[in-house]
Amino acid sequence: MKTLIFSRHAKSSWSDISLSDIERPLNQRGRRDAPVMARKVQEKISHIEFCVMSPSQRTRETAAYYQEVFDFDQVEVVQRLYHASIDDVLDTISMLDDQYNSAILFGHNPTFTFLYDHFAHDDLDNLPTSGVFFVQSRAQSWSDIDTTNSEVVALLYPKMYL
Repeated sequence: MKTLIFSRHAKSSWSDISLSDIERPLNQRGRRDAPVMARKVQEKISHIEFCVMSPSQRTRETAAYYQEVFDFDQVEVVQRLYHASIDDVLDTISMLDDQYNSAILFGHNPTFTFLYDHFAHDDLDNLPTSGVFFVQSRAQSWSDIDTTNSEVVALLYPKMYL
């Protein structure tokens, strides 16, 4: 059995217009929400083995708050998760090492909203910043995860708690 957690990065700052999109850091709300959400995720799962993230500054900063709570066994930055398609994310998941049974992916919208819809067979309007959803799969291998053996089991976002 495999557990996937998808986390949209926390709210980012637009205050420095000289920064490129990939360089934008978290803003004050993002720095408030990310640690709260990491603790809420910990209430659902005590250990996450593998962390995969987009190379953007905001995803790296969001993941750092989770690293403080979970102390991941393995962390990987994957370039193609920045401006990723659903297929890019699913291909990334399929290449995870099967020795791990839990993984968290930090990324961006609209892709993460589309992934929620894909696994939940639902139409979520928007996964909010710092929003997180859990996918539980009966698959024994990451490469076998699909919508026939996997389902969304939880959706969390900051307005539920703040």
